Amino acid sequence: MSTPSPHGRSRIAALAVALAAASALTLTACDDDSGGSSTPSATPTAPDTASFSGNAASALASAEASVRAEASKRAASASAAASSFEASVSAEVERANKAARTELARVDGAGNAMSDVTMTGKPRSETGGLLAVVVTITNKTGKTASYAVQVDFLDSSGKAVETRYVGAEDLEPGQKAQPVAVSRKPTEPVLTPKLAKAQRY
Repeated sequence: MSTPSPHGRSRIAALAVALAAASALTLTACDDDSGGSSTPSATPTAPDTASFSGNAASALASAEASVRAEASKRAASASAAASSFEASVSAEVERANKAARTELARVDGAGNAMSDVTMTGKPRSETGGLLAVVVTITNKTGKTASYAVQVDFLDSSGKAVETRYVGAEDLEPGQKAQPVAVSRKPTEPVLTPKLAKAQRY
């Protein structure tokens, strides 16, 4: 095999340089449609997948599951608070409430003690979301007396959809009692409490 002359080696080297330059020009430049000058185009780089974890669908599902779990936790907490509040009220006045219901079953009309009773709404933040009213009973007579009170919870049409009974026993003259009437109906639709009956006995 013959070795190329120095002149031949120079021609081969020149040809290689020309081909390399042409290839580089083709890859880094192009003419635009309007015949303008060539502009270099950026070479895209592959994304770094080393930091990827999972995929978008699984991440979205995880976020949704987290939101649902939090909502369920809050609902359970609110339900527990409501049950706790109602239990504390029932423990205090259950016997008086039963006596009130029995007494009012014998009363015709609104009763003889409507002027001795007022009602005030209790904030839902203190009742676990339940609708509750504080029934203030004041013995305005000159002797010891017991009281029976009926509270109706009305819907938007004015119909009583729930009735609760509260009472106070053996109040001294001028003494007050403040039992709480609690609705067990759902928070929606909103109900309106109404003093239906009040009897002193």
